[in-house]
Amino acid sequence: MSPQWGSPQPGPYQPGPYQPGPYQPGPYQPGAHQPYGPPQQWSSGPNIAGPNPAAPYPAYMAPPKPGVVPLRPLMFGEIMDGAFQTVRRNPKAMLGAGLLAQALGAVIASVLPLVAPASDASAEAWVGNLGPSEMTSIFGALVGGFLVVGVVSLFIALVMQGAMVVPVARSILNRRTGFRQMWLLARGRAWALVRLAGLGVAAVLLGIALIVLATVGLANSMGTGSLVIVLPLFLAFVAALIWVSVKLTVAPAAIVVEDVGALDGIRRSWAVTRGNWWRVLGIVLAVSLLIGIISQIVLIPVTLLAALLTAVASPQDLASQSTALQVVGVVVMAVVSAAVGAVAFAFQTSVMALLYMDLRMRNEGLDIALLRLLESGNDDGGIPGRGVPVYGPGRYSAGPPTMPG
Repeated sequence: MSPQWGSPQPGPYQPGPYQPGPYQPGPYQPGAHQPYGPPQQWSSGPNIAGPNPAAPYPAYMAPPKPGVVPLRPLMFGEIMDGAFQTVRRNPKAMLGAGLLAQALGAVIASVLPLVAPASDASAEAWVGNLGPSEMTSIFGALVGGFLVVGVVSLFIALVMQGAMVVPVARSILNRRTGFRQMWLLARGRAWALVRLAGLGVAAVLLGIALIVLATVGLANSMGTGSLVIVLPLFLAFVAALIWVSVKLTVAPAAIVVEDVGALDGIRRSWAVTRGNWWRVLGIVLAVSLLIGIISQIVLIPVTLLAALLTAVASPQDLASQSTALQVVGVVVMAVVSAAVGAVAFAFQTSVMALLYMDLRMRNEGLDIALLRLLESGNDDGGIPGRGVPVYGPGRYSAGPPTMPG
């Protein structure tokens, strides 16, 4: 009899303990025959990640931030925030030094309008009574006076910029600094900062003198055709001046923090900015643009208000009130300008100091040295970063400091 595939007839022989049931036609049922243990569970595989499969890798630990910035190479936003926090935490040192730096400019801004003629008519009459030689002398005196004021202001600004590095460096480790402590820590480098300013002024004046001499010589020999040479020469001088200025941006900070002289400060600034010229330029331009916009937003309404008050109050008694209102307006403008300038100068100086610390963190492992100092708990009241070994050019070319392990 032919086999019936629809209803098999099991024979008398039954192999082993395995007893298959009667065949049920239908779809294939996976897992219907599993003679070795319980059915396989696909919902949970073997645990190969250890006792905590949800976190197979170590959790990220952010670098420590004891003060205004984290102890690692900084981003642009962190530099800006750190500068603002430094000014806020050390108002006496930062704003006091900023006001001191702005004092000379405020005095000059207050005096010059008072000695100038009160109106266009009086100015025209005053100039009309002067002879050519007198006008030449007055013009030379004005130019010389502005040059002297500019040079003195530059000297004061560089000295203040170097001194204001102290509270910035201490704020990185959350150490507050007063005005007196700032000067006590920075006064030993004051003459080095003055020499740095002198070298900068001398270099700029020498470059201008060379450009003028070249222009005069070419004009005498070539006439108007000298512009073909003079204009590119002038543009090259401006480009070189910008390039060198960016390279020496952090020289005041290097002089104070590393306790070195003017020439060593120039060399150190040149070294730490190597490979970061465009980044330094971008930060300097961004900060200058931001400060300029905010300053104008504050000063323009004050200027318009002073002019409006003068126009409203003067017509009834012009002779007696004009001078008084002019004096009041000038004084108010000088005070507001000094306050805005002090805040702007303090913020800009903080940015430059943090930029210097960031460059040393990137190139010389200063963040590791500061972390060691923080862990030691040693606060001698000095400048953090002073005495830290300086490594050669390149990233950790002499070997970075290592964490104790």
